[in-house]
Amino acid sequence: MLPLPKETARLILRSPSAQDAPVVQQAVEESFADLHPWMPWAESLQTLEETRAFLAGAESRFHLGEDFGVTGFLQESGEFVLGTGLHPRNWRVPRFEIGYWCRTSMQGRGLVTEAVMALTRMAFEAMGANRVEIRCDARNTRSCRVAERAGYRLEATLRNDDRANDGSLRDTAVYAFLRSDFDDRG
Repeated sequence: MLPLPKETARLILRSPSAQDAPVVQQAVEESFADLHPWMPWAESLQTLEETRAFLAGAESRFHLGEDFGVTGFLQESGEFVLGTGLHPRNWRVPRFEIGYWCRTSMQGRGLVTEAVMALTRMAFEAMGANRVEIRCDARNTRSCRVAERAGYRLEATLRNDDRANDGSLRDTAVYAFLRSDFDDRG
């Protein structure tokens, strides 16, 4: 089980809760134009009730150990700032994937990188990961820079790997962090 809540230098990372739906909905509405090109779940703007149902499902999957969605709040103010998660992709390895988004008004402050670094550490130390990946649209330079700042290495660009929300074919950048990388850095 992912050991949450977790405090970083500026954030409190915790498991999802349906009670957070109003603040998450507000952040999604604020950030929808930025999220829509990149996030499959942002193809259309959800209602508050849809957000509440999504968070309830994420909360249930977290407690069942099936998927580990994470919400991030500023320590100082308690403001919701980002969504992320550690998603199991292959328990036999074990291999996980980290996804993330940040509300528009809080971008450019290194908060997502801080959260990704904390999740990466938890993946190796608490979940026994041997591999953690970040996959993103290769055109999403902000997301690519987060992976690189967090120490991930670009392993591949999968051409015409998926469809973007506008229907166009997209390339997927695959970044990875291996246990050997983690052990070397301590």
